Amino acid sequence: MTEEYAMTAARPAAVRKQDTLDRLEKDVDAWVSTASLDGTPYLMPLSFLWTDGTLLLSTTRTNPTARNLIANPQVQLTIGEVRDVVHVTGTVEVVEATDAEGAAFAAKAGFDPRPLPNYPFFRVTPTKIQAWREVEELKERVLMENGRWLS
Repeated sequence: MTEEYAMTAARPAAVRKQDTLDRLEKDVDAWVSTASLDGTPYLMPLSFLWTDGTLLLSTTRTNPTARNLIANPQVQLTIGEVRDVVHVTGTVEVVEATDAEGAAFAAKAGFDPRPLPNYPFFRVTPTKIQAWREVEELKERVLMENGRWLS
């Protein structure tokens, strides 16, 4: 967090973007929100790896999050706390992680899904990223729209 702007004034967009990139790089877990084809929501915490502008997730194919992502590849993820949040909307595809990505995911998450037969990787491509702390930042919270950084 950039202390100069902590809880006193809205951070400039460039500062919020850098703080967001720092969170994506350093944070380990996100709340992942999915929905089934009939619209039933499901929320689950999952570890992630930020790599090449995408988030890499893994979970067992039999849990509702994986089933939802396979059937309906729209997702929302939230990282951080209520008063310092990064909210990501994106699309998902099932992928084979590269060796480097798999190793980096395992090192960051403290869990290696690669040797497990039923743990696919999911790549989230952000289409929209928002970040805010307090009400002062709500007006300018959108940092990425349609997959493009605004600043």
